[in-house]
Formats: sequence, structure tokens, C-alpha cells
Amino acid sequence: MTSSNGRILVLAGGLSPERDVSIRSGRRVAEALRLTGADVEVRDLDAALLPALAADRPWCVVPLLHGAPGEDGAIRDVLESLGLAYVGSGPSACRRAFDKPVSSSLVRAAGIAVPDSVALPHSTFRELGASYILDAVVSHLGLPLMVKPTRGGSSLGATAVRDAGDLPSAMVAAYAYGDIALVERFVEGTEVAVSVVDDGDGPRALPVVEVVPDGGFYDYGARYTAGATEFFTPARLGDDVLAACADIAVRVHSTLGLRDWSRSDLIVDAQGVPWFLEVNVAPGMTETSTYPQAIAAAGLDLGAVTAALVELAVARH
Repeated sequence: MTSSNGRILVLAGGLSPERDVSIRSGRRVAEALRLTGADVEVRDLDAALLPALAADRPWCVVPLLHGAPGEDGAIRDVLESLGLAYVGSGPSACRRAFDKPVSSSLVRAAGIAVPDSVALPHSTFRELGASYILDAVVSHLGLPLMVKPTRGGSSLGATAVRDAGDLPSAMVAAYAYGDIALVERFVEGTEVAVSVVDDGDGPRALPVVEVVPDGGFYDYGARYTAGATEFFTPARLGDDVLAACADIAVRVHSTLGLRDWSRSDLIVDAQGVPWFLEVNVAPGMTETSTYPQAIAAAGLDLGAVTAALVELAVARH
């Protein structure tokens, strides 16, 4: 790719709790694209963005905004309203993927294993009485549990609960990042991330990355602190299990109508069954993120992959 193709605008930052991660992702992708000869600009999501887009339209936009509005479809709606080409899933697909109960229901209907869960709005939690609701949830789902906001990523507001007495504080942590908390059955096993890319020949899975956080839980610190998590690519699983994980990630991508790239997070239990946890339409691209690791393990180059997706987005537009 050469600069004669036009300027590529990488969107990074925004005001979500994942702002810092987004900035790191945007910076890394921009640097990778520049190594391919592309003309790249990085801009934040702020009041100056739309006037800048109107004054100097980019050839293509690469949204690397994590959390809302980067992944809830809003910025994609704006880009489409402006008639701009962009890499990634469309607005409707983003909304399906960003809402965890919605995506889980669709993925379960496609025949993929998904942990049983309950979505509890803060208003319901408060009005019906926290203790009674939590007792019913524990009775229904059992222990241990995972509690997290229904929207957002990077494990912000997520807590693993092994004792019922810790459940109230876990709910408070989840509500700090959203109005609805998802309480799901915790699946013990090997955590893996499966990246998907579709550069014109249909979606395909990249090598499965196994995630082993030092503290036992892949929280925000474990995700973005160098040395806090050990990664194995490909994951230390049997070939049949690796194939099953890859198949699930591609099926999730297709079931939700995603486009260009995505990353599915799975847990493989002791019986070798992969369970779907969530999917990300704007995968992290930081130095510790699993998507770039999967690209490297596949013998690919991050800049070249992104450049191909840019050209595909322009052709599609």
C-alpha cells in the first residue's frame, strides 16, 4: 500500500473507561500501517472530529475505539451517515455483539455452548430486594459465578465469585460500569482467545491463544501489564479441541453478522468442550493483546493485514 491510495484515519481514545487501551491500540496499528507505506493519521473521538472529517475526508477510517461508542454501533452509524469507508462490523452487528445477553442468546441458538446466566438491571436489583434476588440466583446457577457488566470489555467491573458472601460486592462492581449486570455460571478450564480475520475470502480463525494470568483471573491489569500474563500460541490443547475453538469463533463471527475482524473469548472445560463467553468487534491491538499475537503466530504482519482490510473496506464502500 502506498500513500497515493489516500489518507487512513485511525480513531482511538474516546471517553470510555477503556480510553487508554484504545490509544495504545490505535498507536500500534498506525505504526504498523505506516511501515506498509500508508499515509496515516490518528485522531481522538471529540468535538473536533466531525468538522475535521468534513474539511478533509479520509480515504478510509479504522475505528479502534474500545467500549461505547466505539463498539456499540454509534460511531459506525456516524461514519455511514457521512458516507465514509471504514474497517470493521456495521452498526447493527456491533449492537448485537456489544450486548452480552443478546449475543449469547444468538450464539446459543446457533448450537454453541454458552454458560447459563441471568441479566439483572440495577433498578430490579434495588426494587425487589438484593438479598432475595441473589439467593435465588445462587440457587438457580450455583457457585462459582462470574459477574460482569452486560456491556464493555477489558474485564472492567468483572468479578469471579466463589463464595455467596462476595456476590453483593461483585454486583456493585459491575454496576459501576453499567446499569445491567450479567451473572453467569463460572466455567472452570483453559481460557483462550480466538481471533478471526476476513480479508476477502471468508472469515478464518487465526491460531488459538491460551491465556494464563499470574493471578488466576484475566482482569484489566493482567490484560495490559507486561509480564502479568503468560500466553501460549497455539494453545496447549489437542488438535481436535483447537479445531473446535476455531470453528466456534468463525461461527460466532458469521452468526452475529460481523465483518473484517473479531475476537471471541472462550473457556475450554475439563472435558474439552469450548464455551463461548463474549466477542469483541474492535479487538485490542496493544503490545499484550492477543490479536496481534495470533497474527504473528500465523506468519502474517499486522500492518499488511490491516492494509488489506482497508482496501476491502474501500472497495465495499
